[in-house]
Amino acid sequence: MRLNKYIAQAGIASRRKADELILAGKVRIDGAVIDTLGYNVGPDEVVEVNGRTIQPAKKHVYIMLNKPKGYITTASDDKDRPTVMDLLLDMEERVFPVGRLDYNTSGLLLLTNDGDLAYSLTHPKHQIPKTYRARVSGYVSPEQVARLKKGVDIGGYVTGKAEVEVVKQADRSAVVEITICEGKNRQIRKMFAAVGNKVVELERISIGNLNLGHLKLGHYRKLNQKEIEYLKQQ
Repeated sequence: MRLNKYIAQAGIASRRKADELILAGKVRIDGAVIDTLGYNVGPDEVVEVNGRTIQPAKKHVYIMLNKPKGYITTASDDKDRPTVMDLLLDMEERVFPVGRLDYNTSGLLLLTNDGDLAYSLTHPKHQIPKTYRARVSGYVSPEQVARLKKGVDIGGYVTGKAEVEVVKQADRSAVVEITICEGKNRQIRKMFAAVGNKVVELERISIGNLNLGHLKLGHYRKLNQKEIEYLKQQ
């Protein structure tokens, strides 16, 4: 098994993050540092990450978390900030986030120890729609909505087509639901900035046909079999 997949299947990190760990010299096999990509792990070899022996998970776990603001989407943080893992207090299995939500963004986040599924869901060719509810400052005009739907330049990158609906318009702010199939860093905030609005609050409310429902902020639940099969079909 390729080393990055082995690390992902152990619930340590996604394949992309596993590659970063390898290149950083944090992975050892039979005591020797392996810092090149593409290594294939043999059946009797012992793999360590950050000094801890790991093995691929025998049971896959799939979690939906309603992430609050003020948590970063990583397994650990060198600045000692709260991470989403701090919210999974009674989880026996090791899982890692699928994709990310910004520190100041709340809402639906998936976590798993299924490295293959995580890789598929985050691969650019698999464009799964993600819906966000944003409270923005100022008035959102039909012209601005049309620009967001068509795609805007967010700094050297023109976004793809989006679904946009103004849910509520007040004098000095608006609530807008926007669905995109991309996942650029701080993309929603940059999109609104491009049309002259500042995002005050941002929440992801769905990924594909998975939605938060009545899941309370800071709480999580395991996905049911139907939801798991849906994700695997994507």
